[in-house]
Amino acid sequence: MRVVTVATEHFSLPDEEATLAFAGKIGRVVAGGQILFLRGELGAGKTTFSRGLLHALGHQGKVKSPTYTLVEPYQLDGLTVYHFDLYRLRDAEELEFMGIRDYFRPDSLCLIEWPEQGMDYLPVADLDIHLTFDQQQRQLSICANTAAGATIIKAITDDEK
Repeated sequence: MRVVTVATEHFSLPDEEATLAFAGKIGRVVAGGQILFLRGELGAGKTTFSRGLLHALGHQGKVKSPTYTLVEPYQLDGLTVYHFDLYRLRDAEELEFMGIRDYFRPDSLCLIEWPEQGMDYLPVADLDIHLTFDQQQRQLSICANTAAGATIIKAITDDEK
């Protein structure tokens, strides 16, 4: 699969609150039919980011990492968010057996942690978000691979100005 990066931006997030706030900005502009890849080492903030995004979309409860269940669904007003964690996936082909293609619908938003574990079975992400922990803060790079992803980046960077 060939991915063409449309736009890339970099941000420093000094603490957990900044990570939640930044994810909230994205949560206010995403829509159904979109896919976000969340990359980073253990503890980089992928689940924290997911929590901020889900809360911005109106989810009131806890957000847990779906490390053992592979996917946690969140039914929100007019949108189903599927939060995947593929860290423990033994074989990418397991995604085919669980019906992975059925999750990518116009009325769903898919957040996928550890997408590299299932790359041959996943479509191109609208946004590819990479979190790293640098001393006392997180660094976030966000790449748009589609026009929808570029629209999201434009909306959040215009908001920063």
